[in-house]
Amino acid sequence: MTIDQATTVQRSAPSSAPATAGILHRHYLLVTSGACALVFLAAFESLAVTTIMPLVSRELDGAGLYALAFAGPLATGVIGMVAAGNWSDRRGPVGPLYASVVMFVLGLLIAGTAGSMAVLVAGRLVQGLGGGAMTVALYVVVARVYPPVLHPKIFAAFSAAWVIPSLVGPFAAGIVAQAASWHWVFLGVVGLVVPALLMIVPALRGLHGRPAAAEASAKTDGPEASAKTRRWSYGRLAWAALAALAVLGLNLSAQVPVAGGALAAAAVVIALVAVRPLVPRGTLLARRGLPSVILARGLVSAAFFGAEVYLPYLLVERYSYSPTFAGLTLTFGAIAWAGASAVQGRLGTKLTHRLAIVIGSAMVLGAVVLALVTTVLGWPAAVAIAGWIFAGGGMGLMYPRLSVMTLAMSTPDTEGFNSSAMSISDSLGGALALATTGIVFTALSTTTTAGGVSGASFAGVFALTAAIAVVAVVVAPRVAARLTS
Repeated sequence: MTIDQATTVQRSAPSSAPATAGILHRHYLLVTSGACALVFLAAFESLAVTTIMPLVSRELDGAGLYALAFAGPLATGVIGMVAAGNWSDRRGPVGPLYASVVMFVLGLLIAGTAGSMAVLVAGRLVQGLGGGAMTVALYVVVARVYPPVLHPKIFAAFSAAWVIPSLVGPFAAGIVAQAASWHWVFLGVVGLVVPALLMIVPALRGLHGRPAAAEASAKTDGPEASAKTRRWSYGRLAWAALAALAVLGLNLSAQVPVAGGALAAAAVVIALVAVRPLVPRGTLLARRGLPSVILARGLVSAAFFGAEVYLPYLLVERYSYSPTFAGLTLTFGAIAWAGASAVQGRLGTKLTHRLAIVIGSAMVLGAVVLALVTTVLGWPAAVAIAGWIFAGGGMGLMYPRLSVMTLAMSTPDTEGFNSSAMSISDSLGGALALATTGIVFTALSTTTTAGGVSGASFAGVFALTAAIAVVAVVVAPRVAARLTS
């Protein structure tokens, strides 16, 4: 099936919706509101945890597990993504969405009541399992409910859902952590997830099972095809578990005194081998079209998030910022992300997918390089903070377009697989980057006379993520399939 044919595949959107209906039309209002609410809460939690983690690490004496607290949820999220994608292709996105929210809440409760860094990390692992599955389930909901013409707008709305948490999330998390306890940053989100789920429940009615086009295709192709599409892919689940274990092993390799280097190298190789069955063929080779779309998602995620989690840490340790004001860096970046996403949504076809991704990846590279130069040369913190605004803008240009391209290149029977592949690349790229930066940070870490962390550790992190961003810039032009006469 060609891209044009895949784009015109009939979805199960409400048939009574006018052709000119937008995402806030009464036919789509509930599902738009519910889905954006869940994205909002995931964004709030992500930004808040990044802000308070330096304080948590200091209080729980968990510097050695700092990177794992971020990379771990991304790793276990891969398992959730594969399970949700397979489940969605078999029975629709409703069951996976309910189950993912339950796991997400359970993880928040464990992390919020943790008395040690190890328990907090365990909660984050459970939280990541639910968060990864929730992402895929929401993407399938989009594919099943909205016509392709509305995909850029709904994904722009997802990015816009980061606006309010980006404005209040980091700042509020800092205030809560300083005035009360960081525990409430986790526990407070729990009370908001349940109402969000209740909001989306009415919109999920009728989304059980596969869309009509998929059922018709299965009947045409015969019972063997139908059985194949409905079967649980236990092999893919096993590969996902292996990839997650490899990432966790990579994080822990720094604590192995003798064979740590060999263990780290083996973990990277295992992770790359395990991810191959979970993504389209040719992804690791940057084959043009969908494989490069999936790879680009992972590379920019690795560069952006690998640097972002250490930026507040840098401001707290090297520039003596409070957690509250260090979190404002994430606020500025997230606002730029949402703003650029809104702009690309309005531009529509005036800005090609390829150009948006090329420009966005270059902006992320420039921002990470600015953070590196600021650290090495001791420039004012304002330079790195201003640079992160460009990083957020670049992500806002790219992320919606990569999502749109993934669904446009999918059929009803591959929506779950391709959506999970995109999310897997996103999470696994970030997880591998965070695990590797954790090793670099620890290896270069020395204590200064003031008791803080030396600049060499942060410089090593930003140098590594800048190198990843360079690869993303190289891959970006390949997201568009080669034109044939």
